[in-house]
Amino acid sequence: YPYVVVYHVEMTVYSSEFTDEIARILNEGGIGVLRTDTIYGIVARADNEAAVDRVFSVKRRTPTKPPISLIGSIDQLFNQYDDAVVGRLKELWPGKNTIILPSTTAPEWLMRGTNSVSYRLPDNPALVKLIEKTGPLVAPSANPEGEEPAYNIEMAKAYFDDQVDFYVDGGTVTDNTPSNLFRLLPDGMEQLR
Repeated sequence: YPYVVVYHVEMTVYSSEFTDEIARILNEGGIGVLRTDTIYGIVARADNEAAVDRVFSVKRRTPTKPPISLIGSIDQLFNQYDDAVVGRLKELWPGKNTIILPSTTAPEWLMRGTNSVSYRLPDNPALVKLIEKTGPLVAPSANPEGEEPAYNIEMAKAYFDDQVDFYVDGGTVTDNTPSNLFRLLPDGMEQLR
């Protein structure tokens, strides 16, 4: 009789360091779970449509709901903004502040019909260093839509198992307060959350 051998490959769980290997996986179109500056997120390169679509599929995320993009510097925004806007951004970044910015040049798979992109510039130097190697990363929370966000790697693995390419163990999240949320207006910032 012909038979099939099924191998179960143990998913790689990295320590809390963001290694060059993690950057390589992301740069090659992989997705993974890591702790952001707030909670655990499921990440992929924002400029890779297939990887972003995979994040949406694994999360079972509503297709019209735009993801957040983590950036390593203001230079990584998809649009260029005037000095006044950049000044307002620098008042809120780096930090746990997500800002919705209007965009005319960001990929549609990030804007999802909104003509805007939600960005955050983390205050975590190691995460910023990773983003400098990969470019902006989409980073919605690490949970299937409607479920509680994962607060540790074990919970994330229970959600996603081998549907992602790696996990980075950043310990247990004890403060799951979401980031502040702002929207850029022509005359300033509106705080939404």
